[in-house]
Amino acid sequence: MMLISQLSKETGIPVGTIRFYEKSGLISGEKKKEVTTNNYVYYGEDVIDKIRFIQMAKAVGFTLSEIKEVVDAWYQKLISKKAKIEVLDKRLLEIAKKIDELKQMQKQIKLCKENIQNEHTV
Repeated sequence: MMLISQLSKETGIPVGTIRFYEKSGLISGEKKKEVTTNNYVYYGEDVIDKIRFIQMAKAVGFTLSEIKEVVDAWYQKLISKKAKIEVLDKRLLEIAKKIDELKQMQKQIKLCKENIQNEHTV
């Protein structure tokens, strides 16, 4: 069990971000029942894994609300392999759609630029 400062050091995630994840319900710690003189929250090794999962999921474009929906089930292996693949396939389709949209935007900007370059000045 570790305190939030130790968890921050171990994961490289700022304390404020860890607190935000906890308030958002993505992770949780626990207070020691036998200690009543402070409000220290302790975190287990499982929280390190969850934070790494959250960071990985964020890096590939999942929102925190999407991550919240699956983090516990995914981490506890309650989601089948097939369901995990479906989640990732859905994300791949969304990314492909965004890429197409960006390519269209790029095409429009290039066309606009060409039109400006070809304008006859008076």
